[in-house]
Amino acid sequence: MFFQATRGQPAPLARQALFAAVAEGEGFAEHGRALAHAAPPADWGRTLAAVAATLPAGEPSVLVLDEVPWLAEADPLFDAALKTAWDMELSTRPVLLLLLGSDLAMMDRLTSYDHPFYGRAGQYTVGPLNPADVRDATALDAAAALDAYLITGGFPEVVTDWRPGEPVDDYLARQLEDPSSVLLTTGERSLAAEFPARLQAGRVLRAIGSGERTFSGIAASTGGTAGQPMAHGSLAPLLAELTDLKRIVAADVPLSTQPAPKLKRYRIADTYLRFWLAHLESSVAQAERGRGRHSLNRIRRAWPSWRGRAVEPVVREALARLLPDDTFPDVAEIGGWWNRQNIPEVDLTGADTTPVARTVHFVGSVKWRDDAPFDGHDLAELAAHARHIPGAENARLVAVTRCPPLKAAGAGLAARWGPEELLAAWA
Repeated sequence: MFFQATRGQPAPLARQALFAAVAEGEGFAEHGRALAHAAPPADWGRTLAAVAATLPAGEPSVLVLDEVPWLAEADPLFDAALKTAWDMELSTRPVLLLLLGSDLAMMDRLTSYDHPFYGRAGQYTVGPLNPADVRDATALDAAAALDAYLITGGFPEVVTDWRPGEPVDDYLARQLEDPSSVLLTTGERSLAAEFPARLQAGRVLRAIGSGERTFSGIAASTGGTAGQPMAHGSLAPLLAELTDLKRIVAADVPLSTQPAPKLKRYRIADTYLRFWLAHLESSVAQAERGRGRHSLNRIRRAWPSWRGRAVEPVVREALARLLPDDTFPDVAEIGGWWNRQNIPEVDLTGADTTPVARTVHFVGSVKWRDDAPFDGHDLAELAAHARHIPGAENARLVAVTRCPPLKAAGAGLAARWGPEELLAAWA
């Protein structure tokens, strides 16, 4: 039996909808027919007890409650009633109870200490498709599959609209012409669901999505009409909510042997939303005017520089899965390094611990260019930048490149990873 809550629906109507779902559920009709026209009780405790009574006692059943946070939002007593129903009724039957919700903070609360399902339930986070999954679904080569991942974020609904073997440019052209395409509409729906009427949260996300990474830069971009930066007291809790509770924003700190907690750099953690905020939000109106080609040309111009930075978190995640290995047996953490002025800014540092390393074992560069290989100039620049990093005196040099490096530059690297090697991290 599957029941999906509706946001903003009053609790009495939600209880009536649950009764209807039980009555119509596959395999439940015989047991739940009595609920089809029954008026549900005036509280969740007795309503859930009535649902439990319809479950067959002699055969397994699956009861799915989707968007549980919306039920709790409409009635603060829902959590406690669900716990009682589980302890007294549901747990005595052969039933698998699945509680689903996209609000991670509220779902975490269900199983946290002193809350209803502490010690009673397993907890799983269902993430999007990974880059290797995207390659399988799109039938693209490794480099193009990583591009597809940066565009779709692995969202199944978006990925499955990609025709097998379709070039990136063709996919974008097709999606940008259609104002109802999943690529254009999924971001807007996600933000509306997560932040209804939260104007300040939306402004903060758009500032980060447009490239602002520092606290002061975000504050300046999200100020009021008078041009004043957003107050620290307003921005700090918003960023904490977006990073710690919603997990839609990530906060990175430099990884070296010297702590630098004040040098946080913010980025959109959701890969698809990062692309949508940077390129697609403004494309919706253009698609409605039949000007998808205009949006495509704009994205083409910005794509090389945007992709070069957007791929960095994916690279770090891949290396965190691939290492340690025989070349770097002591590398357990992957990060980057920068100073207050971002001069220099180093793409990769490999260390033994985080947030403060005991030893920096390698320093690396990500050069995600289509037709310009990693060369001697890139190698010399990386070596010069490494000298600024605390604890990297004996660090080896590595590179992650889209195309193979020139022979002389490659000889100066302790390791080099390309698209195929990165995708192997998820194989």
